[in-house]
Amino acid sequence: MSESHNRICQLFDIQYPLIQAGMIWCSGWELAAAVSNAGGLGIIGSGSMYPEILEEQVLKCKQATNKPFAVNLPMLYPDIDKHIQTIIKHNVPIVFTSAGNPKTWTKHLQEHGIKVVHVVSSVKFALKAQDAGVDAIVAEGFEAGGHNGRDETTTFCLIPMVKAAIDIPLIAAGGIGTGRGMLAAMNLGADAVQVGSRFVTSTESSAHENFKQYIIASEEGDTMLTLKELTPVRLLKNEFYTKLQSAYQDGADKEKLIEILGRGRAKKGMFEGDLIEGELEIGQIAGLIEKIMPAGEIVQEMMTEFHQVLNEQKNYL
Repeated sequence: MSESHNRICQLFDIQYPLIQAGMIWCSGWELAAAVSNAGGLGIIGSGSMYPEILEEQVLKCKQATNKPFAVNLPMLYPDIDKHIQTIIKHNVPIVFTSAGNPKTWTKHLQEHGIKVVHVVSSVKFALKAQDAGVDAIVAEGFEAGGHNGRDETTTFCLIPMVKAAIDIPLIAAGGIGTGRGMLAAMNLGADAVQVGSRFVTSTESSAHENFKQYIIASEEGDTMLTLKELTPVRLLKNEFYTKLQSAYQDGADKEKLIEILGRGRAKKGMFEGDLIEGELEIGQIAGLIEKIMPAGEIVQEMMTEFHQVLNEQKNYL
């Protein structure tokens, strides 16, 4: 089932146009290697890693796969220059940048032969990323987990808008966790999809087992986008989320919200498994996730369904 004609498959030298998102506290070398070995593109999420940890993760990933993999690099990371050095030193072939200005590092990385992809949530930022010279764009809709756009534009609306505005390859993200959803996004104009939440509940994910089970137990409506005054984030509802909502009802200002959020809540929730006080970042697609599976099986299940539905679609015409 090679997709060799696909622009993203050609750009990244991968078999399937299916990319695993680089999620903090969930996306270590084990998950990235498993997805890459299955024919997709695995990504190490560096936003939660000290520089020495990222280097260790990259080395382990290179030992575990001979396929291309990427590193996700939040531009707001305090020691980003050290992460850049590690990426260049160890010849990581692809970098996904997010949460910042793509002009800052794109050319520097490309001068070292590295493909650069930037994550956006609007047409405006997609055009800025294209002008910065990135090789491809991830357009992420409101449904996505973790940190999100303020405009609340859904994937279904965002993808065709961005597709009409840019010329470079487009990757769709937000609310995609099945082969059927993957085909829908590509029918809207995407060249590939990026999947986050579904891989959080993979066997190889570094997310805590408590968090994985909480995702599986969740249903439609159990996630909400909040903290738009700071950095918008989609969370599963728990006692921490309820505390935030109470603060909003009491008229909390930005400083009060920062105080309530504190530090390390994402690690506490997703990595350490504190379902009460932790921040539990996940997408709306969580309501469809029913079991923990090896990442390779997730890739194969999605691609099998993708081709089945594609064949069904041909019969509609």
